[in-house]
Amino acid sequence: MVTTGTFDGVHLGHKKILTKVNELAKNNDAESVLLTFDPHPRIVLFGENSDLQLLSTPEEKRELLEKAGVQHLITHLFTKELSRLSAADYIKTVLVEKLHVHYMVIGHDHRFGKNREGSVRDLKEWAPICGYKVKQLLPLKADKVAISSTKIREAIANGDMETANKNLGYIYSMKAKVVEGKKLGRELGYPTANLEVDYKYKLIPADGIYAVYANYEGKIYKGMMSIGLNPTIENKGRSMEVNIFDFNENIYGKELRISFVKKTRNEEKFKGLDELKAQLDKDKEICMGLLS
Repeated sequence: MVTTGTFDGVHLGHKKILTKVNELAKNNDAESVLLTFDPHPRIVLFGENSDLQLLSTPEEKRELLEKAGVQHLITHLFTKELSRLSAADYIKTVLVEKLHVHYMVIGHDHRFGKNREGSVRDLKEWAPICGYKVKQLLPLKADKVAISSTKIREAIANGDMETANKNLGYIYSMKAKVVEGKKLGRELGYPTANLEVDYKYKLIPADGIYAVYANYEGKIYKGMMSIGLNPTIENKGRSMEVNIFDFNENIYGKELRISFVKKTRNEEKFKGLDELKAQLDKDKEICMGLLS
């Protein structure tokens, strides 16, 4: 039983497809297979000009798919040569000759082949010729809107973590390395870890203040995070900083996983550090109330 796609974020809609694939595999004494691609097609096609931002890194996607119970994950190298295959050639060479597909389960909006010309219609047209079956699933909806990676990316880009997390089925997170900062937070009584994300295509939430969880070496801490330009402090520049509650360790050079629960406010410019400190006190109280 085969399904295929980019599966960015492995959201609830994807999990509906994977559940069906696993169910059919079990009922037919077969095994479940997911064919996905790396690098992401848009990275190959547009290179450095791509404005692509992804919900999951390749490593995160593998972990999420393993949790979803896929028996066989095949990551196919995506190349410009592959992108030039017509829908018919893609079906014959990739799905039939390489995967020996007998049964395909696909989502409502699945596209493939050169210029994304292929659709379920092509799969069904070639099915009797190539000897496989096709099952297309209707979209899973949240609040009457089909769940999709695109909609989730839009929510995160707007700071709407509640919608994003609801559609993902888990709390959106990112792995980041702690780097040297200007240590101004310490002077305010709120020491922060300045963060850098290695994967250039990872989607960073909108600027603002967030209630977050920070995972450090397997232990979960509550915290609040600032993303943006820090307008109160001159020449501070853009940064991502997390204040971890009840935490006092030297973690420079270490990795954290930050999970975004809710955006609590936009960035603001305060009259001075005293006013900023008073707001941080309020921010902490709000975040503590949001984090269980």
